[in-house]
Amino acid sequence: MRIAVCQLNSRDDREANLTVARRLLENAADRGADLAVLPEYVDHLGHNPPKPEPVDGSFGQFFADAARELGMWVHAGSFHETGPDAEHTYNTSLLFDRSGNLAAAYRKIHLYDVELPGRVSYHESKSVAPGTEVVTAKVEGATLGLSICYDLRFPELYRRLTDQGANVIVVPAAFMLHTGRDHWEVLLRARAIESQSYVIAAGQIGDHDPGRTCFGRSMIIDPWGTVVAQAPDVVGVTVADIDRARLDQVRAELPSLANRRLTL
Repeated sequence: MRIAVCQLNSRDDREANLTVARRLLENAADRGADLAVLPEYVDHLGHNPPKPEPVDGSFGQFFADAARELGMWVHAGSFHETGPDAEHTYNTSLLFDRSGNLAAAYRKIHLYDVELPGRVSYHESKSVAPGTEVVTAKVEGATLGLSICYDLRFPELYRRLTDQGANVIVVPAAFMLHTGRDHWEVLLRARAIESQSYVIAAGQIGDHDPGRTCFGRSMIIDPWGTVVAQAPDVVGVTVADIDRARLDQVRAELPSLANRRLTL
C-alpha cells in the first residue's frame, strides 16, 4: 500500500486552505497513493475558527468528493466538529474510502491544558471537548488506528489501538516548533517501536496566526522505528510504500507484543 503524507501551512482563509489540500491530494493520487493523510485542522488554523459543522457538513462532503473523484482513501486530517454544547467543539478526524464513503470518525481524546505562571497559559479544554472512543478501521487489508497530535504523548492509547488490531497508525498534527525540534521524531519512532506498527504522521508547517509556528517534518516510520520518508520544510507531498512482509518480519523476530504479561 502506498501512503502519502500531505504537509500544509493552513491559515485563516478556509477556502484557500481547502484549495491547497485538494491540490496536494491530486498530487498524491498522481503518484499512485492508495491513502493520503492530511494534518490537524487542515481547513483552518488561526484567529476566528470557522463555525463548527457536523460530520456530514461541507468539510466532510469536500473530502468525500475528493476521495471518490480521485479513487483514493483520504484521511482528512481534522476539523472543528459540532460539539456537545455551545461552548465546545470536537477536534475530529474523518476517513473516507475510495468511493467517498465515511469509513471512520475519531474525536481527539487528549487535550493540551497547561498553566505555567508568568510563562504559558493554554487550556484546550476551554473550547474543545474530549473524545471517548478508541477508533480503528480496515483499509486495503491493513488495520488503521486513529490519533491526533497531543495524543502522541500518551502511549496507553497506542497500546489500545494495537490491542484492537492496528498495524498502521495515523497522527495528523500541528506540532509546535519549540517541542517538535526535540520530541516529534522521538515520540513517533517510540510509538512505532512499541506498537510494532507503521506510523503515518502528517503535520502543519511554518507560521500561523496567532503567533504560532508549527514544526512540520511529516514522516512515515516503519515498525522497527526507521524513518522511511520525511518531508522537507515546505508545503508538499511525501510518499512511501508500506510493506506487509516487513511488518510481519518485525513482529516475528521481536515478539514483544506476544511476550506481554498482562496479569501483572
